[in-house]
Amino acid sequence: MRTFRALTLVAAAALSATPAVAADTPVKSKIVGVDLFKNGLAIVKREATLGKAGTYAIDDVPAPVHGTFWIDSAGKVDVIVKMRDVEVPTSDVPPGSLQDDLAGKKVIVHFKGDKRAPVTGTMLKMKPVKPTDDQPGRFLVLQTAKGRVYVEPTEVAAVESEDAGDKVTRRKPQLLLTLGETDKAETKVTIRYITHGLSWAPSYKLDISDPKTLLLEQHAVVKNELADLDGAEVRLISGYPSVQYAHVRSPLAPRTSLVSFFAELAGGRYQEIDALSNSVVSQQAIRFNNERGGGFNLALGAIPAGEGVDLHYESIGKRTLADGDVFSLTVAKGKTEYARIVEWLVPDTRNVYGQLERHDAGDDVWDALRFKNPLTFPMTTGPAAVVANGQFNGQRTSLWVNSGEETVLRVEKALSVRTRATENEKLDKDASARDLIWIGGRQYRKTTVEGELAVSNHRKDTITLVIRRRFSGELIQADADPKRQLREEGVYSVNKRQELLWSLSLKGGEEKRLKYSYTVLVPH
Repeated sequence: MRTFRALTLVAAAALSATPAVAADTPVKSKIVGVDLFKNGLAIVKREATLGKAGTYAIDDVPAPVHGTFWIDSAGKVDVIVKMRDVEVPTSDVPPGSLQDDLAGKKVIVHFKGDKRAPVTGTMLKMKPVKPTDDQPGRFLVLQTAKGRVYVEPTEVAAVESEDAGDKVTRRKPQLLLTLGETDKAETKVTIRYITHGLSWAPSYKLDISDPKTLLLEQHAVVKNELADLDGAEVRLISGYPSVQYAHVRSPLAPRTSLVSFFAELAGGRYQEIDALSNSVVSQQAIRFNNERGGGFNLALGAIPAGEGVDLHYESIGKRTLADGDVFSLTVAKGKTEYARIVEWLVPDTRNVYGQLERHDAGDDVWDALRFKNPLTFPMTTGPAAVVANGQFNGQRTSLWVNSGEETVLRVEKALSVRTRATENEKLDKDASARDLIWIGGRQYRKTTVEGELAVSNHRKDTITLVIRRRFSGELIQADADPKRQLREEGVYSVNKRQELLWSLSLKGGEEKRLKYSYTVLVPH
């Protein structure tokens, strides 16, 4: 038998004294706006119009995130959620518990097999089960002419009921709004809350058919698993949202017991729903740009976006969307100049103590695009597909880019550009002349490392090559005067974590070799 849980929760400290009414007045509410994050959360704006002072019942009861439910109104409004028995058409709901659906009805119960005769009686109406109650009995209970009969549901083959009717009773929550004394004929109430069930996923298309100008398109897929939307204003949110209690359902939610509420509040899922919680589909911290395809010669200037928090709301207009619908649209387009480059990142092969270690990151060479965001709003994190003359070139992750800010997007591996990186420690001729240093109670040996980078262009065209060589230690010299920058993770380590950056022009068929050397401290 299905268990129906009843829970009454008061959202205000005390209900104000209001005129008595014969019954709660039904009122319809409508979702007039939704703001969508990329992590499954949405800010819902719902409106209802109340009349004179009294209590009004709304069937659309929200399940908000803890601490995000609030009401705006010119009058004083108190809120209570109640579970009530409501008659609904049988055709509108799936079959429920026989005990509840046929309560008070005369029935004939037929059993499996032919060993037991059918039983005729009236299905008893049982009290709804509360979360704190013990588990209900597993029997169907009938009142017959001879007394009470308990039937094992698994033995039932069929149940007949001639007076079942075309409606069944369901226990449903209702949101009751109690409006205090007012001299207005109508009072508009706006209900806002954050909840799960609406989200959007961005994607980008970069068309590089033109050798100098790039066409950028932003697309969005919106999925609705919340409720029917009828002409609601939909806005897409980009940024770095922090919703600390996103995993906690408010006690106002009708199916949330106090047990589950406190378990979620103090449970192990304590985390913020932000950029770090959901990778690509979530919001993105700008700091990641330096790790994937960026970090060299980038123009850090960007178009000022305004004041306030760094959340961007992009409206896609009023939309009608049924529960379960998914739709895709083009959000914006823009053009900008771009440059094709070839990027070679050579990873550091030493740890912070100067010891050689295996590095999982390879030294692959990538074709990449360098451009500025041409849109009037930031590019958020999402997949970016590159096409040229109707042909697919590749797809990579595009990270957060402010409007007017420069970024680099990798496209595909550059297989026709050959590279080789080698390093060797310079051996000491005299072991007694070794430079030994004590740091933090540990002895280190200063070693000189000599390296060489070799690259050859097997393409017909001239390429712009960007080489990033990461190393640990102090630079002695490097060919072609590369730019040198200190990496953030090496500020406080025994050996500085540094990066050399070359930007070269390499003709078709040309080969170039770059030598460099540095010292590194190695445990002795």
